[in-house]
Amino acid sequence: MSTSIRKVKTADLELKDRLVSIQRVTKVTKGGRTFSFSAIVVVGNENGIVGYGLGKSNEVTSAIAKGVEDAKKNLIKVPIYNKTLPHEQIAHYGGATVFMRPASPGTGVKAGGAMRAVLETVGVHDVLAKSKGSSNPHNLVKATFEALTQLRDARTIAQQRGISIEQVFNG
Repeated sequence: MSTSIRKVKTADLELKDRLVSIQRVTKVTKGGRTFSFSAIVVVGNENGIVGYGLGKSNEVTSAIAKGVEDAKKNLIKVPIYNKTLPHEQIAHYGGATVFMRPASPGTGVKAGGAMRAVLETVGVHDVLAKSKGSSNPHNLVKATFEALTQLRDARTIAQQRGISIEQVFNG
């Protein structure tokens, strides 16, 4: 995890949760099939803080509730510049590869499925994104989070290099 990304505490944050996907899973036993549910949920304050969680239960509602609780434990802070990303980023997780590029104001969130849920929850309004490889929502969410954790803003780059912010852009 990059030094610019830091874990965030849930205290005094108004978090909105968003269900990314729900899957019915089956366990075959001697007595027949047992059905349960797996839910992946994204929570965020639409202002640079986002987290994801996985909940499993025999009922849909309790699986979602468990996912929300898990997501609140894994919050990260993402640098957002003018409601878009500071720079391009590529990331991989499992079979999923994601590519994200900042976009000009008014473009909107051009992203599919699970990536769209994460990017809207973090508060990005203009972005061009593409997912390649696996479309598995679990891996897509994790690859998107990997890309978001690798993002760095100009202030942290200037601090790491020991130069001024103007020198980052000019030089």
